[in-house]
Amino acid sequence: MTIPDIARPMTALPDAWIGVNFWSRVGGPFMWRSFDETVVREELQTLADHSLTVTRSFFFWPDFHPEPYEIDEELCRAFARFLDLHSETGLTTIPTFIVGHMSGQNWDPAWRNGRDLYTDVWMVGRQAWFIQQMTERFAEHPAVAGWLISNEMPLYGGGGGLMGPVERVDGAAVRTWSELMVAAVRAAGATQPVSLGDGAWGLEVMGQDNGFRLSWSAPLTDWIGPHSYHMNDDPVRQNLIPAFNAELCAPHGKPVVMEEFGVTSEFAADDNAADYYRQVLHSTLAAGVTGWLGWNNTDFDLDAQEPYNHRPFELHFGLTTADGTPKPALRELGAFARAVRDRGLAHATRASTRTGLVVSSYFDGGFPFWGPEESPALRDALLEGYIAARLADLAPAIVRDDADVPALPLLVVPSAKAITTPGARALADAARAGSTVWVSFSCGETLNQRGWWWPGVDQTFGVRHAARYGLAEPVTGDTVVLHFEEAFGDLAAGEQLVLPVGGPDIARAVLPVEATEARVVARDAEGRPALLVHETGAGRLVLCTYPVELFAARTGFVDRSSIVRLYRALAEIADAAGPVQVSAPDVYGDLVHGPDGEPSIVLISEAGERREVTVRMAGRADLETSLAPFDAAIIAMAPLDSTS
Repeated sequence: MTIPDIARPMTALPDAWIGVNFWSRVGGPFMWRSFDETVVREELQTLADHSLTVTRSFFFWPDFHPEPYEIDEELCRAFARFLDLHSETGLTTIPTFIVGHMSGQNWDPAWRNGRDLYTDVWMVGRQAWFIQQMTERFAEHPAVAGWLISNEMPLYGGGGGLMGPVERVDGAAVRTWSELMVAAVRAAGATQPVSLGDGAWGLEVMGQDNGFRLSWSAPLTDWIGPHSYHMNDDPVRQNLIPAFNAELCAPHGKPVVMEEFGVTSEFAADDNAADYYRQVLHSTLAAGVTGWLGWNNTDFDLDAQEPYNHRPFELHFGLTTADGTPKPALRELGAFARAVRDRGLAHATRASTRTGLVVSSYFDGGFPFWGPEESPALRDALLEGYIAARLADLAPAIVRDDADVPALPLLVVPSAKAITTPGARALADAARAGSTVWVSFSCGETLNQRGWWWPGVDQTFGVRHAARYGLAEPVTGDTVVLHFEEAFGDLAAGEQLVLPVGGPDIARAVLPVEATEARVVARDAEGRPALLVHETGAGRLVLCTYPVELFAARTGFVDRSSIVRLYRALAEIADAAGPVQVSAPDVYGDLVHGPDGEPSIVLISEAGERREVTVRMAGRADLETSLAPFDAAIIAMAPLDSTS
């Protein structure tokens, strides 16, 4: 039975946004108080000289809105000149209105007096008035490319997220506030794209409820803008988290713009920072992103000024030093901008895929008596499944565990403690329709109804489980060895795979089963079934009794090569290979098409040493190429029907 591929979302704004977040090195957030036109022109020209076309700029709210019904007109004149300088240097900018949070500090207008930004009617009115006033002044200027309502509003107005604890806020009030702020932009006559600037740290991406939801903000706005400053204990995870977050944003149907990402020279040497920029830019392009704004344009020599006096690492996030000298990361961003522009890839489409990575609805469904403490295990196992699928060249799409889950050749459910009953039934139906459905057991990392929340385990997987209520069969040691009793894809009978084991004791569990209708493909060192295949209808369910993705997610600098081997074997069984296949296990590729259909391979190495690789695509001759450590490339391909 032939099962169709599925399209992967990739949408774009009218203009290609590749640039930086901008503060002048003269003043930083206080630049408008002593606007230095000569320095700003020089800073903008440096960006233009490196092929960048856009900045994100900021109305520092306490300065521009000094009294409840007053705008600082002198600062507005400075901003107008700032816009003129953009036009003169061939750039545009995206002004940001409510800038009360900046670089790890919150800054209030003197008249706020603790009023709630979301629920106090007068305070909401003052924000909307400010936005309308600023929009009316500048909407007609040709240098204005778009608008952002706030800078990381969850860190200022409440809710929290990526860089702080999540606070419970009134989600209905946050939504209404957002609607009113966007309405203020439109009421002032602006036609440019607008978004919220919240960082995309809510339930659908981070699994934590900070009041902002893509389910309602995506229809309200013109793009989704993740902010990514993650820390991790594994280099591949560190490199791929921004792409994974973008994949979680993409199904909501709006362009995804990497609104903020970057590194400080305090935390990364210049060459390593350039590697990180290269990795994030190319991996997010492959993940469907069509705009990029690095943080930020320049270092600062402002040691005594807040917030830099107490957050010294914020001084050196720049792509140039404080004297304007470009850093290697700026050259990476410029080279990427030229490659994307030359190939039209800011308006590209992604090749379709035969693999779906299944997101449990428990991740963002807000079900009763399912606490936020459960979400990290779901998210991190999903991330590890995404990484393994990427390195196995499966080019996965994000799909949901609802009743409409598509019957793709391969569906992957990585170490999910809980899944909805309709979702489980739909996955079983997909298997009967011809899908290969990979499911790995997990009992999670909490004692909340500890066990596997999967309905009808025995009937679904053709086994008889021997789990005990409230307990788990413990896994000891730092590895699990799978001994294959029969061939599994390209894994031969007799082969062994060594899988990492990590995480707290409560999560180190195996599901004890015996086969009834399923057949045992691999056993662990104790002889227990570890991998079972249940043929059903035209397809099959593959049960792994270990939470292999969660174990890997809880292991620093993890060797995930055996998980990648498993995923490659699944792809062979399911006939689910991605559009680009790469010979090295730590280099992956993907395929995007320019607006006229021209194909380009995006090739990314996660290896810390040089790799000589063979790249394969259906219907084409093999491509031999070499990649330096942590290198990435965009390789233009001739159309298949080309006669050249």
